[in-house]
Amino acid sequence: MALGPVEMLVVKFPGNQFSGEIAPALADLIETGLVRVIDLLFVLKDEDGALFVYEANGLGDEIAAVYEPVVQADDELLSQTDAETVGVLLEPNSSAALLLFENAWAAQFAQAVRNANGEVLINSRIPYAVIEEVLAETA
Repeated sequence: MALGPVEMLVVKFPGNQFSGEIAPALADLIETGLVRVIDLLFVLKDEDGALFVYEANGLGDEIAAVYEPVVQADDELLSQTDAETVGVLLEPNSSAALLLFENAWAAQFAQAVRNANGEVLINSRIPYAVIEEVLAETA
């Protein structure tokens, strides 16, 4: 079975409310075959610094219903340790979503690289803010 590159993405949010607003955009990526969600965790740090870790179904029925179509219940690869590592980076009264996903669009290419005994030396994602800054400097 061809498997595309797997990435972990952590997105930080102010406050401790998840609205489910990113779920439809994530569902679009899944429906078009661009990504496959492997796991999703939510980490909340309260104002006293206490850390809470939730699966999508732990955030209440309304939010769970929004994320249910995009997360497979049997794919639980993110751990409590992953969540705690991210929690250290959060300020009090903030939260983060940890998303483990496969770049399904690249599965065939990745398999071809493996078949040719190729090895990835560098795979780097450049944040939008960096690109924006470079473009502004060159304009």
